[in-house]
Amino acid sequence: MDERQIRMMNYIKQNKWVVVLLILSITIIWGYAWTLMKEALQYMGPFTFSAFRFGVGAVTMFGILLFFKVGIPERKYWKHLFIVGLLQTAIVFLLVMYGLKFVEAGKSSILLYSMPIWSSLLAVFILKDRLIKPQIVGLTVGLIGLLTILGWDLWLAQNAATVFGEMLIIVAAISWGLSNIYYRLFLKGLSQLQVNGYQMAFGSLAITIVAVMAESDQAIVWNAESVYYVLFTGVLASALCFTVWFILLSVIDMVTATISTLLVPVFGLLFGWLLLNEPLTANILIGTVLIIIGISIANIYKKIPSRS
Repeated sequence: MDERQIRMMNYIKQNKWVVVLLILSITIIWGYAWTLMKEALQYMGPFTFSAFRFGVGAVTMFGILLFFKVGIPERKYWKHLFIVGLLQTAIVFLLVMYGLKFVEAGKSSILLYSMPIWSSLLAVFILKDRLIKPQIVGLTVGLIGLLTILGWDLWLAQNAATVFGEMLIIVAAISWGLSNIYYRLFLKGLSQLQVNGYQMAFGSLAITIVAVMAESDQAIVWNAESVYYVLFTGVLASALCFTVWFILLSVIDMVTATISTLLVPVFGLLFGWLLLNEPLTANILIGTVLIIIGISIANIYKKIPSRS
């Protein structure tokens, strides 16, 4: 580990207020990014925006890796990094950005951040993790919250396009959860900074191919706003925030980290309401509370070790 990274970690450990400030800053930025992702659709196609965003993010991440003197992963990891790039960056954000054409930014953030529910369920089937009763209760509450959001739209005969977009984002959350399982199986030997940098590069390459195939004939409007959207989400939200987050993970425990990320959809809802005039309906608010409570309960209790 680079000496600068060690000094940064030690400073954070010695100043607990810095931890709180960084968690709040990162989650606010990630929450705000959802409104920018939604607004960016005015200027370019969803796949094109994702290609620019993660292309810029990957370049920034490689600059960070150079700054911290993080080396190139061994060749045996490259295949696995490519797969994680497909699962965590390409599939997730191709689906999310397309889904945002039909779904509000705030609601989209809630649906995607149901990921810990799917990650826990996938771990039971793939890694043979065993869940204790409080975790089962927590996951059940979270699923009820998810169904509260989705089910309400179905019961009220919501626009079919909206329900389609919501399902796309749910599939994206499942793909994100699957990428976490794949990481646990094949990439735990690498630093998280390495994983994030290289998976983002592979993911952005896959997104670019899709964008060229699907949106090459669509106009791109470059102005101050569209450039701001790409740079903010690419440099700040995708590269710098994740770098600081991974450094934080060496200081705080995973339970605190997981529960802290649940602030992201809260801020996503808030910014969607404030900046995009998105409605805060009863089903969204109730579903959000249930999802947050459920994931919090499930993560407070440690998992029983996997059966070998």
